[in-house]
Amino acid sequence: MDAAAQPKPETPDADPPADPLAERWQRVEPLPCLLTIEISMPGFTIADLVHLEPGRILAAHWTVGQDVPLRINDQLIAWSEFEVVQSRLAVRLTELA
Repeated sequence: MDAAAQPKPETPDADPPADPLAERWQRVEPLPCLLTIEISMPGFTIADLVHLEPGRILAAHWTVGQDVPLRINDQLIAWSEFEVVQSRLAVRLTELA
């Protein structure tokens, strides 16, 4: 076989090919979504709602350390727990749904 007919060895490109999955996500990343964290409040009444005001503390029937559902646009995506970080309330993801 002459040298002209032999396949040329591939040379690595300077930049690896882009990940097509990542490229698809880039198109939707700027879209807004609604994130909600749900805490059950059994026994909460319309009277409680009417008397809501800044600074009022509501007693939740949620045990410390118990995971709370985290939803995006009403779809459960993860479980999370509350924690305090530098005097601010934060949510830590504990498990993806």
